[in-house]
Amino acid sequence: MKQREDWLAISADILFVAVFAWIGRMSHDESLTLGEIAWTALPFAAGALIAHLILFYRKSEVRSLKIGVVVWLGTWLLGMGFRTATGAGIDPAFIAVAGSFLALMLLGWRLIYWLITRKSAARED
Repeated sequence: MKQREDWLAISADILFVAVFAWIGRMSHDESLTLGEIAWTALPFAAGALIAHLILFYRKSEVRSLKIGVVVWLGTWLLGMGFRTATGAGIDPAFIAVAGSFLALMLLGWRLIYWLITRKSAARED
């Protein structure tokens, strides 16, 4: 069961990275084809997957807020590194917006999950 829940968490993170890419491209009036969105999301998706791989081998609870911080930082920092390596721009405003949006999404769903499971656990007592 945990393995299935881990895959759901990883999928949620990748989905939010794709939403980030879609919103970014939309806000700059860029092409919204699936391929273009995927290309924009790729550096950050790779960062998220690398963070998850590291956490997988440490047998971490990927749905926790604490681990979410690791996933967020890995997604954001590795994503910026991969963008730089591919020649894509990373001006300071983009760095701040990307970090903020990714924190909101990758930590936000974990916070909601924690609140729901906390309430459920309290009802069982």
